[in-house]
Amino acid sequence: MLELNHISLSYAADHGRRNVLKDLDLSLETGQIACLLGASGCGKTSVLRAIAGFEPLDRGTICLDGCLLSDQRSCIAPERRRVGMMFQDYALFPHLNIAANVGFGLRRQPAAERQRRVREMLALVGMSGLDERYPHELSGGQQQRVALARALAPEPALLLLDEPFSNLDVDARERLAFELRDLLKAAGHTALVVTHNQAEAFAVADKIGILQDGRLIQWATPYDTYHHPATPEISSFIRRETLQAQRTQACLRGAPSASAA
Repeated sequence: MLELNHISLSYAADHGRRNVLKDLDLSLETGQIACLLGASGCGKTSVLRAIAGFEPLDRGTICLDGCLLSDQRSCIAPERRRVGMMFQDYALFPHLNIAANVGFGLRRQPAAERQRRVREMLALVGMSGLDERYPHELSGGQQQRVALARALAPEPALLLLDEPFSNLDVDARERLAFELRDLLKAAGHTALVVTHNQAEAFAVADKIGILQDGRLIQWATPYDTYHHPATPEISSFIRRETLQAQRTQACLRGAPSASAA
């Protein structure tokens, strides 16, 4: 479904250009959910922006379902890519109710078809009956569901999600990560998720890509990523993140942390 072949990307900087993606390769099959995992600034969001068509490539190619989307000479416009994107801050329109937000990308469809699709998407994410409410009347988790429904409504071939749980508390993150996977799998969607949180990646993904300084260091199943890390740096990163998650859960339960014990 998705193929990134040796892509490189740079941004203008004070002294020339700054390389953010370096000879990156990955492929994603139809119906798979993949996650790009890594520290802040490693290039995760830049991968999504390149796939969505917001950034031109220096080198390499991006293909979706056999069609060339980007290379160093051409870049198909974002609205023609059949790619949906759910932004980190959800980007809901505050002056539109929930139904209008979900139906925003369906404005060219007949009214009856648009309403049917909106009802279908709200039912899918468990938000039926709330279509007349406004974003400020919803919880963070409910806003996330609306943002997901809006991204899915135009039936994109590929869904991109940028830190979809970053605005939620720890308990909500864990619960909604599993719910998101169930929703995407039930609908048969292909998705690429970006996060810096290891627990979210392992809860959601069929494949995990570890990024480091703009390079894809490992692309493997969650099991192989955890049990067979490709480098000592990945092993250290996973252990560090696991320990941090244990400390956070211990603090939430009022128990002593692993280090204190």
